Amino acid sequence: MRIAIIGAGVAGLATAKVLTQAGHEIQVFDRTPDVGGVWSRTRRYPGLTTQSPKAQYSLSDFPMPKECPEWPSGEQVQAYLAAYATAFGLDRTLRLRTEVTAARPRTDAGPDGADSADSADSAWTGNGWTIETTDSAGTHSTEDFDQLVVANGVFCEPAIPSYPGAEEFTAAGGRLCAATEFNDAQDARGKHVLVVGYGKSACDVAVAISEVAESTDVIARQLLWKVPRRIGGFLNFKMLLLTRMGEALFRYLRLRGFEKFLHGPGNGLRRRMVDSIGSVSVRQFGLRRLALVPRGSMEGIVRGAIGLATEGFFEAVADGRIGVRRDQTITRLLARDGKPFAQLADGTTLPADLVVCATGFTQAVPFLSAKLQERLLDERGNFMLYRQIMPPDIPGLYFNGYNSSFFSPLNAEMAALWIAAAIARAIPLPSTENVRQAVIDQLAFLDTATDGHHCKGTKIIPFSMHNVDEVLGDLGLNINVLVRASHWLNPIKPAAYRRLTPALLRKLPTDTSGPGATLTSTGQSAGTS
Repeated sequence: MRIAIIGAGVAGLATAKVLTQAGHEIQVFDRTPDVGGVWSRTRRYPGLTTQSPKAQYSLSDFPMPKECPEWPSGEQVQAYLAAYATAFGLDRTLRLRTEVTAARPRTDAGPDGADSADSADSAWTGNGWTIETTDSAGTHSTEDFDQLVVANGVFCEPAIPSYPGAEEFTAAGGRLCAATEFNDAQDARGKHVLVVGYGKSACDVAVAISEVAESTDVIARQLLWKVPRRIGGFLNFKMLLLTRMGEALFRYLRLRGFEKFLHGPGNGLRRRMVDSIGSVSVRQFGLRRLALVPRGSMEGIVRGAIGLATEGFFEAVADGRIGVRRDQTITRLLARDGKPFAQLADGTTLPADLVVCATGFTQAVPFLSAKLQERLLDERGNFMLYRQIMPPDIPGLYFNGYNSSFFSPLNAEMAALWIAAAIARAIPLPSTENVRQAVIDQLAFLDTATDGHHCKGTKIIPFSMHNVDEVLGDLGLNINVLVRASHWLNPIKPAAYRRLTPALLRKLPTDTSGPGATLTSTGQSAGTS
């Protein structure tokens, strides 16, 4: 089949690689000039590193170079993904500097040779897609494809707060931007800088800025728990949290095996194990002395964001290079005597030549029509995706990368296998009604587990491996049971999954003509793995 993939980040490249190996003709579209998605040079902020160590952030059959540090920089990750694309012959599939402006379902053309987008959306039953693009030269193109994979990423559109007084602030020389739009630390030299947010990206960029700025203040609406890279100064955090045991410490929708003990008779032990990490963090970083102890317990970490502590951040706070304004927001931007300032909720006014917003992202698919988005999203804007991959009732449309996790490359690879099998009609799926109910149940669970902080249903932290197991359960594949058992106490190794792609390809039928996977009642529960 001819398949379009929107996005050349980790998920787009992994999908392109698997589908190319499955014999399909692939075109990957991305508006940036290089591969990498969030790692593109156009989106890298100073200080950007991976959150997971390199072994856990690697693709299963393409290890990161040995010379890369434990936590590679943004530049190193981009180079790694570019090398991956070259190694697997994906360069010829890439259409960089090319933005997809519209993706419309195809139907049988009427007498005038075309259908309107609205009628196509309502009448379509799986006849492929028409993709409209615009390249950097302004050239518009239209092409037809049999299938569409959306891999534009859940971190594609930064969310910048709308502040009163922004025009006055800008006229006085102030700059307001997202962290992903701030690509050179030298732009902060000698300036008064406010960094809005307290997640990893906010702390990363604050450390880089503090080395050259006149002043650096972090405006934190809510303090988040930070996990040390090395707990107690020596134990890599992956030994505790990037294991199956670490994931089992947080209650999942369906409890299995030892999880039933941890969340039953062993609940007190489980709670103490989680909160002990918080106690270590408080002591290790001197959070009481800095007045930066977050509210609540470490167990509540999943309700916000599991944040890896930025190297040097708390040290910079201790020596005065970074100030943290906790429990504060910017209420307005303004100018005084021709200079830019920001006013905080407590009435404090700070000089602010530069305001960098690390305030999250908007999950958006603007290339799909309003009618298609009505079918894709629920009433709250959550993505309705079975296994984080497939809309229940839009044939020929798949998503990858809408499963943000500590093991994003591995989750993306396993989703790519699922997509390849679905296109080959090699997955027996429950009825449409059961699939839809499974998605509703999953979103309801995420609402409770994360207090609604699940990026419109696209963040699966800390349930990464549960998602992998469910996806592989549908495919009838998995790694050796003993290796899987070893991952309970040892960090999960994506490399252990490297043989699954060839195993799946051997199972796929060679005739994949037709619209791809359809939902059929098999008697299988939608929650069955």
